[in-house]
Amino acid sequence: MIGACSERLERLDRDLEECELHRERRAAAERRVEVAKELARLLAANQFEKWVLDEALALLVEAATVRLRGLTDGAFSLAVDAKGGFEVVDHRNADERRSARTLSGGETFLAALALALALADQIGALATGGAARLESMLIDEGFGSLDPDALDTVATAMEELGSQGRVVGLISHVPDLAARMPVRFDVTAGPGGSTVTRSVA
Repeated sequence: MIGACSERLERLDRDLEECELHRERRAAAERRVEVAKELARLLAANQFEKWVLDEALALLVEAATVRLRGLTDGAFSLAVDAKGGFEVVDHRNADERRSARTLSGGETFLAALALALALADQIGALATGGAARLESMLIDEGFGSLDPDALDTVATAMEELGSQGRVVGLISHVPDLAARMPVRFDVTAGPGGSTVTRSVA
C-alpha cells in the first residue's frame, strides 16, 4: 500500500514537472506569436513606412533640439505631438509644451534654422564612402524678423559653421548681418540691369 502510494506520488511529481515544462513552452510560443504579429503589423507597407518616418523624425527633432537650445540660450526644445506635428517645449515657462505655430517670427526662424542644420548633419552622416555630402547651405531671408540679440546669435552660428568647413550662403537685406560675413556679394539694381560687387571682410 505504502509502496503503491510512493510510486503514485513520484508519477504525479513527474507529471507536474512535465506540465510546468509544457506551460513554459506555451508561454514562450505565445511570446513568439506576439512578436510575429507586431512584426507583421510593422512590416505591412503602410505601417513600415510610417515607422521609418517616425524614427527619422524623432532623430531629426533630437538633433535639432541640441541646435535650438544653443541658439536660444536653453529657452526652447523641440518635440513631436501625437499627430506628427512640431511642438516647442518652453523651458522658461515650466517646460510647457505648445504648438510650434505659437512661436514669434524670430523664434520660428531659429527653430527652422535648427531643423535645417540638423537635417544637413543627418544627410552628411548617412553619406558613405564617396557619396555626396551636404557641405553647403543657402539660407534665404527671414533675418529681418530677428531682434539684435537673436541676429547676433544667428551670425555667430553661421561663423561657427564656416569654421567647421561648411559653406553657408545667406541672402539678406539686413546690413548688420551682411557686415558680419567674411565674403559678401552685394547686388545693386540699376536701369541697365543688376550689378554684383564682391567684398571681403
